[in-house]
Amino acid sequence: MPATLRHFAINADNVDRARKFYNDAFGFSFTPWGPPNFYQIKNAGTGLLGALQERRELVQGKRAHTFETTLGVDDLKATMTAVEASGGRIVMPPFRIDGVGELMYFEDTEGNICGAMQYEAGVWE
Repeated sequence: MPATLRHFAINADNVDRARKFYNDAFGFSFTPWGPPNFYQIKNAGTGLLGALQERRELVQGKRAHTFETTLGVDDLKATMTAVEASGGRIVMPPFRIDGVGELMYFEDTEGNICGAMQYEAGVWE
């Protein structure tokens, strides 16, 4: 099942402080988008989108303390089947992000949380 790393999210307790750090240290630029304290990062790599967002729980009782990654896949349902058949589990069912695609989160066999997104046509063109 092919997949391409397409998205990462930086989870932060203090979004303003993190925004200043990543701008000063790496030159990332931030554009407000979506919910409050959510920013897109578009200059982190070719074919890669980033986000800076408030820390949250994707799995009950587990706050995100690392970079959160999303794999771009051609068929989200087939990916979900492959994740479960390989010993992982779906932790957040698919949901649509208008203008972007359909996203779900899974936990791998080592307890890592990762997203898988079936992007809408034209998002990466």
